[in-house]
Amino acid sequence: MTDRFGAFDKGLWLPDEPMAENDLTSGHHVLFDGPFTFPVMVARRTALDANIATMAHYAHRHGVRFAPHGKTSMSPKLFAAQLDAGAWGITVATANQALAAWRFGVPRVFLANQLHDPRVLRWLAEKVGGGWESVFYVDSAEGVATAAEALAGTPGGRLDVVVELGRAGGRTGCRSVAGAVEVARAAADSGLTVRGVAGYEGGLENAEAVAAWLRGLAAAGDAVAEAVQVRGRPIVSAGGSAWFDVVIDVLGPLTARRDVVLRSGAYVSHDDGFYSRVTPFGRRPEEGALVGALEVWAHVQSVPEPGLAVLGAGRRDVPFDLGLPVPLEVRAADGTLRPASGMSVVRVDDQHAYAETNRVAVRPGELVRLGVSHPCTAFDKWRVIPVVDDGYRVVDVLRTYF
Repeated sequence: MTDRFGAFDKGLWLPDEPMAENDLTSGHHVLFDGPFTFPVMVARRTALDANIATMAHYAHRHGVRFAPHGKTSMSPKLFAAQLDAGAWGITVATANQALAAWRFGVPRVFLANQLHDPRVLRWLAEKVGGGWESVFYVDSAEGVATAAEALAGTPGGRLDVVVELGRAGGRTGCRSVAGAVEVARAAADSGLTVRGVAGYEGGLENAEAVAAWLRGLAAAGDAVAEAVQVRGRPIVSAGGSAWFDVVIDVLGPLTARRDVVLRSGAYVSHDDGFYSRVTPFGRRPEEGALVGALEVWAHVQSVPEPGLAVLGAGRRDVPFDLGLPVPLEVRAADGTLRPASGMSVVRVDDQHAYAETNRVAVRPGELVRLGVSHPCTAFDKWRVIPVVDDGYRVVDVLRTYF
């Protein structure tokens, strides 16, 4: 991992010589007059720190393990901050993400997906056999057989698995408790180390449906623990960023006899769109609060007709899958700020956003501060993300590895 930045780093303006990281993050550079160009995405330090602390305290207060999903940021600095705050491990979704986490020094990785690549499985068996902690999902006889074959070819290796429970019409996972037990028995008989059960409640329509599914997951955990020898305290794991309160309600009482592992990830930066509306802290404000930490600053490129402003940030710069960016503030050429209340982004293309200005008067060349919607598809658009204090001095930088 390099400690220098140059002309190929989006959002930075370094046309001549590269810049060392300690120079960029010295606190001498302000976003609006430093070596930056627009659009640029930044992360606010105070918001990141507050979000990490809030979820760490939440998990500790409820007695659950916390393995935040690393696919949100794929940032080693954020992984380290989450672990330093007490996270039990880091969750990932792919083999490449697991490899990156291992290279970052993450001591425990929860791979919340199936693995069918023999090369990856042999590598994982060697690392786990050598003392690294990692588990992955199985939900089929074929997946078990591939893992068992890889394990047999890795002397001294070990593969730890959790059986995934899904639901009809959902994505991966066994469709019934009986199916989960069958896969668990096949895994144990094949020499794999069964650790428990897991699944994902995202996509269910309401709290009642989530709770019903979680009760099925708890039943699957009991059935698997009765059917096979489970290594250590049995794991039962769930929890995205929309329903972790229901996960605590249903699975929290199991902590006396299970390791309940919560895997929410979007919280680390939160957002000003989708997750700001669905966060459990909106339903239970007494439990805490999260703050949007990511901002994309973009110029007003043109005001070609009344009521329309075209901004210089598009699909390559902002997420658009779970809502469009949210205009928060306008910065005039003289540096004064005014609210963007009433302005809304209605469409994006590759490099532009189309904003209805309504009662907000903007001029070409002004900057608009945009909040994002869905951080998981914001981080992956930026390899370098300056971290700023509340005065927009750059105090750190995040690199992402997707």
